[in-house]
Amino acid sequence: MNNSLKMQPFTPHLITILGPTASGKTTFAAHLASQLRGEIISADSRQIYRGMDIGTGKDLKDYSVDGQQIPYHLIDIREAGEKYTLFNYQHDFHKVYNDILSRQKTPILCGGTGLYIESVLKGYHLPDVPENSALRKELEPKTLDELTQILSSYKILHNTTDTDTKKRAIRAIEIADFQSKNPASALDYPPVESVIIGVDIDRESRRRKITSRLKKRLDEGMIDEVKSLLAKGVPADNLIYYGLEYKFVTLHAIGQLTYADMFSQLEIAIHQFAKRQMTWFRGMEKRGFTIHWLDFSLPMSEKIKQALTIINNS
Repeated sequence: MNNSLKMQPFTPHLITILGPTASGKTTFAAHLASQLRGEIISADSRQIYRGMDIGTGKDLKDYSVDGQQIPYHLIDIREAGEKYTLFNYQHDFHKVYNDILSRQKTPILCGGTGLYIESVLKGYHLPDVPENSALRKELEPKTLDELTQILSSYKILHNTTDTDTKKRAIRAIEIADFQSKNPASALDYPPVESVIIGVDIDRESRRRKITSRLKKRLDEGMIDEVKSLLAKGVPADNLIYYGLEYKFVTLHAIGQLTYADMFSQLEIAIHQFAKRQMTWFRGMEKRGFTIHWLDFSLPMSEKIKQALTIINNS
């Protein structure tokens, strides 16, 4: 990092850094935090789990900048296999957010889970939907196609991850059914005003980085990580529920996919996931959010310079 950049004054609002997988947003957010006395709040739906490190890209060394450890939050807060809802995330976010502000530091929300980001910026009303055992028993015998059809009767299916597996689809129907019978009341949490900066990466560079990173993660022991979680008693269905790396590597670990098929299908799935992330972020712009995009290929010092200009002018 260019040490000629001066420490910036405390900025009393939220800064959000978003971007697709492999865009380098975490490293950028950490460097920005080092300039703003900032602390990072993760917006990654899988990095909350302990032991799910390699597959989620939980590169904690990214939070160290020139020997300075950048504080981070909402990482490693639950055991793998535990239930964690969007309602839980909102609650945890606001607890951390208010604590950071109370200490006169700058909160920086960073991640690629667009639903998490939008839920706190807009202030979604999300009741903690209880399990409906009777409904689950009724839905369990149905096929994934049948469950998808049922879910589509409640809402337009924008989020395809709701129907990745039967378990996800049943939970999505459970939530949709609860919400249809319990109309939303006043917001539990207010909208949060934020400067939003996106890290933009062109399609070919993104594809190249995704493939390279996948090979690296496999070399670093991602299969052993999944086998270790299975050996600790985390059900295979729970890992498959998390999708992407954990879905396909688990299927390989339990003998349902060859290594070659696992790699090929996972590579395609990650590319599709990155595309869906960008679709979500573009949708946020259509829904009224202003996202200031920075080119991922810029030198870090230039990205920080441009980001500080955006923040100071907001």
